[in-house]
Amino acid sequence: MPKFRLFLVCILFLTLKLEAQLIEPGAARLDQYIHLLQHKRVGVFANHTSMIGDAHLVDVLKKNKVDVKVIFGPEHGFRGTADAGEKVSNSVDVKTGIPVISLYGPKRKPSKEDLQDLDVLIFDIQDVGARFYTYISSLQDFMEAVFENQKELIVMDRPNPNIHYVDGPLLDTAFRSFVGMQPIPVVYGMSIGEYAQMLVGEHWISTAAMQAYASMKASGKTPIRIIHCGNYNRSMLYQLPVNPSPNLPNMGSIYWYPSTCFFEGTVLSEGRGTSNPFQIIGHPSLPKNMYSFTPTARSGAMQPKLKDQVCYGWNLTSDDVEKTRNTINGRIQIHYLIEAYTLFPEKDKFFILPASGNSRASFFNKLAGSEQLMSQIKAGLSEEEIRKSWQPGIEKFMKIRSRYLIYP
Repeated sequence: MPKFRLFLVCILFLTLKLEAQLIEPGAARLDQYIHLLQHKRVGVFANHTSMIGDAHLVDVLKKNKVDVKVIFGPEHGFRGTADAGEKVSNSVDVKTGIPVISLYGPKRKPSKEDLQDLDVLIFDIQDVGARFYTYISSLQDFMEAVFENQKELIVMDRPNPNIHYVDGPLLDTAFRSFVGMQPIPVVYGMSIGEYAQMLVGEHWISTAAMQAYASMKASGKTPIRIIHCGNYNRSMLYQLPVNPSPNLPNMGSIYWYPSTCFFEGTVLSEGRGTSNPFQIIGHPSLPKNMYSFTPTARSGAMQPKLKDQVCYGWNLTSDDVEKTRNTINGRIQIHYLIEAYTLFPEKDKFFILPASGNSRASFFNKLAGSEQLMSQIKAGLSEEEIRKSWQPGIEKFMKIRSRYLIYP
């Protein structure tokens, strides 16, 4: 029997590996869009994840004689090496000589001048399916600018590694910020192409963008095209071929991120400055018999929280990707957050508050999407009581979401 179980595990592993090889990101399906770019002046919003096999999308377009005039870069920059939140300046891509305009920091949208000499814009960035991962906010800002300037947009869809579930508190739009712009749960279970369709379909983009979108449609133009992934469904285990950002270096971090990113709004380390960010959590004040680690300066986290201090807490890492996925089991694991608050000795210092002391404006509430989760933790509510409060919002969202799904 043990040998038979081992055989089944091997078959499962090979099946998942084969599935991942068969999945085609939208950008890889050149026959679906390359003809739309011929004799056009093209702008590309991309980063280091915009790959077609071993080649970058921009290089593939150039090889196919596409006239790429400008590259727009998001958080972490076009090559993906900047720290989270670090200012990224305009530059010139060394490999291609194409100007790179940063859309992270003070400037989040292309200007009229940036777009005036372009015909078609492409968006191609790997998402991880968490509301506070800023690439969907970048997508919305980009869509608005493109439509407002009467340009056409092509979104290259890519698989979402957390597409298989929907969970978490719904965002209250009174708490709208760059880490959460729309009334969706923390985990929304959609590809970036599906999400783009929802932004338009629900009129969640600016009024000016919607009016321009309608005008373009009326004149016979196609304002937005989604290049679908090939051979893909929502149950597939998709292991990202490229790390999407410096502090999501592996699939364990990507799977845990929707659960442990909340710690960014607390005084605890969320694991930046370790080899497994978002899988290691702790603080010097937690019990000394817990797992110990020390955050240090490293690429992508030069000034991590609690740098060079010995912390105690939890190590959630595992070498088994499927085991990690199954451990999370389609639920945000907030029990670590609850337990950390319970164990923390100075509870009034657990959540990071702005200088004003106004908890409403705290980063934790921006991540959570409202004041409710912080209040529930402070009040000592159980995990199940907290989860129950999410259900009405999730059910409302699921009805909206169902109208925009592409993949079975």
